Amino acid sequence: MQTKTYNTTPYDDQKPGTSGLRKKVKVFQQPRYLENFVQSIFNSLDDFQGKTLVLGGDGRYFNRQAIQIIIKMAAANGFGELIIGQGGLLSTPAASNIIRKYQAFGGIVLSASHNPGGPDEDFGIKYNVSNGGPAPEKFTDALYLNTKTISSYQIAEIDDVDLDSVGELSIDHLKIRIIDSVADYAELMAKIFDFELIKQSIAAGLINLRFDAMHAITGPYAKHILEDVLGAETGSVFNAVPLEDFGGGHPDPNMAHAHELTKIMFADNAPTFGAASDGDGDRNMIMGANIFVTPSDSLAIMAANARSIPAYAKGISGVARSMPTSQAVDRVAAALNLPCYETPTGWKFFGNLLDADKITLCGEESFGSGSNHVREKDGLWAVLFWLNLIARKRQPVADIVHEHWQKYGRDIYCRHDYEAVDLDIANDIVDHLRRQLSRLPGKSWGDYIVKYADEFSYTDPVDNSVSANQGIRIGFSNGSRIVFRLSGTGTVGATLRIYIEKYERDITQLDQDSGQALAELVEIAELLCEVKKRTGRTEPDVIT
Repeated sequence: MQTKTYNTTPYDDQKPGTSGLRKKVKVFQQPRYLENFVQSIFNSLDDFQGKTLVLGGDGRYFNRQAIQIIIKMAAANGFGELIIGQGGLLSTPAASNIIRKYQAFGGIVLSASHNPGGPDEDFGIKYNVSNGGPAPEKFTDALYLNTKTISSYQIAEIDDVDLDSVGELSIDHLKIRIIDSVADYAELMAKIFDFELIKQSIAAGLINLRFDAMHAITGPYAKHILEDVLGAETGSVFNAVPLEDFGGGHPDPNMAHAHELTKIMFADNAPTFGAASDGDGDRNMIMGANIFVTPSDSLAIMAANARSIPAYAKGISGVARSMPTSQAVDRVAAALNLPCYETPTGWKFFGNLLDADKITLCGEESFGSGSNHVREKDGLWAVLFWLNLIARKRQPVADIVHEHWQKYGRDIYCRHDYEAVDLDIANDIVDHLRRQLSRLPGKSWGDYIVKYADEFSYTDPVDNSVSANQGIRIGFSNGSRIVFRLSGTGTVGATLRIYIEKYERDITQLDQDSGQALAELVEIAELLCEVKKRTGRTEPDVIT
């Protein structure tokens, strides 16, 4: 195998966000841009020569070309084996499972998650470590430093690899395995859930379902498991073929983007259960007939009912949520005497807690939930959890949700996203909020009295690492909250996210409309941050 070293110069915009590096496709197509970042990943690793690297992505535009480049660079840098999903496809949770199952050194996942795809849209790349989870901040900080000093990269002069044929080939020291993208993941799900019970419930008509794969990576996984294995009617999984541009849609599983599913689930004679997943398969939306389950409620309900699932029948060790996620799961943890951790946004922060067995379940308000079975959030896992729960309880989704609210109360919740805000304006908004923090406690707006106001900082209980500046929290004495945070998942400007939460314990008020219930808090949020005044906008781009 001939390898070649090319001189290069750094790019100044390769700082990884909460889930790796995300940019427009055209940015990644610049000369040496992808090569620089990949070489910087390898330069940040120790003792990987001869070891195994997992490689795959969500199939978005530029996925195949990027994989061929990474294969050649991994070969030149001394990896001994590459495990690659057929067609270059692996969902993010499936990639995590492959890393763990085959004890790989790590993996490179190509995805921009729920962001749009296509020649003029987004691409992304991240490195996952040997536990199957996203690289921790210590690694990504070192990676960023390497991107600023890189002077050369190595690449093997070999032919492109046939990604579509399952099998093995060897090129000198390098072994390449093209694997079925779905098989290992389906095998894992069968070990976690009671497939026979779900299958019986579908056959008996207790469950009929629709799953919107949004022309993204989860399509083949959902078709195989839900239709072929569990016996759901053919066509239950729709938009099932992964496309490079996600069919022109926005593969973000919420009611703002999953229009077709939402229309089905809020129609007369709606199916028992509806769900969707995102671009790379790690997010989920859960719906029942004429009801949408918020991700925060979904996590809390899963924690409260974990013993209904075979893999968690003996109980769970604890739970965790990202800071902006509602406090619904906290109330379950308190009632069950379970540890509950509040972490920054980003799945990597759950990894240490899972590895140390401090938690079993975890989730984020941004439509992500998961458990100790992998080290990524897992959309289809959440769908199967709900199907197993419905089959076990023999109740529709709405009854399960209302039963939960009656027992624990309801955290009425929504998120307002202001997308592509000018970065200077976004930073000014955060600075404006920071300047108010010290004088907010005790301030009141009607029934809302500020109990605390701070900027969230997290100390990892396992390794004592500190992550500061993780969002502004305003907590009220009645249990309500407003959270402000700049998101790291966009590729243009900044996304300001405002999270609004009101706790309702009065059982006569549990079904109130969330928009009306949160209206006063929304007004308070604007008074505090002035996003409309400072941007000239009249409303958020997305409300979830």
